[in-house]
Amino acid sequence: MEMDRTKPLFAEKCLAGRVAFVTGGGSGIGLGISHAIAAAGAKVVVASRKKEKIEAARDEIRATSGEAIAIQLDVRDYESVSQAVAQTVAEFGGLDVMIANAAGNFVAPSAEMSANAWRTVIDIDLNGTFHCCRAAYSALKASEHGGRIIAISTMRALEGWPGCAHAGAAKAGIMSLMRSLATEWGPDGIRCNTVAPGPIDGTEGVRRIYEEKGRLATEIASVPLGRLGQVSDIANAILYLAGPGGDYITGTDLVVDGGRDRKRVIVAQNAPTVA
Repeated sequence: MEMDRTKPLFAEKCLAGRVAFVTGGGSGIGLGISHAIAAAGAKVVVASRKKEKIEAARDEIRATSGEAIAIQLDVRDYESVSQAVAQTVAEFGGLDVMIANAAGNFVAPSAEMSANAWRTVIDIDLNGTFHCCRAAYSALKASEHGGRIIAISTMRALEGWPGCAHAGAAKAGIMSLMRSLATEWGPDGIRCNTVAPGPIDGTEGVRRIYEEKGRLATEIASVPLGRLGQVSDIANAILYLAGPGGDYITGTDLVVDGGRDRKRVIVAQNAPTVA
């Protein structure tokens, strides 16, 4: 029996007094995260390259009594991210949660992938995440709540991602980066974790990688819970790590994929061996 998704899972305004920055916050999973953390009481910075999307998201949040600003940036450009963090601190008085969600991906067999295609995804996903972390470090260190960095990853980073090797490699780099920063920045009170979604309904990734390639039914069959995830599933994981529940959690990966990763491990273990 499915839970009632209209009922709150966390204490009302559990992020009150906190400031959260969401890259890629104007659409898809990022938009759902932006709304969820605003509803939980945080002041939200919705950041992305697409000005019209982040301004629409900002207006939607404000219309529901949340506090939000929109900042246009390109995570590939460190100065752009650094200036955005400085603007956040100037307008909201600080920064407590950095959510590195901006990402790029598309199906491209490795033998046909151009160097530019590889570079583009690595630059957005991996370099962009580092830029967000580095630019936010001082503000997160000063957070009275304990700074949080939450990066969006995928378990495909560990198992290999045929057809999306660039994204798989970038996400593996992100997971390693979070482990390194958890150790380096833990003494500064900064918790660094990843959330690893499975296939999420209504997102650009599911449309491009599964629906357009005629693989959606196969992908759903690989999920033990038998369905696509919802954006709210990921937003709830973010709320958990960003709020009091995440106070003693750092250097880990919160997998939200309906068991897909475990099923693949079992299938691989049971596969016949070749003598």
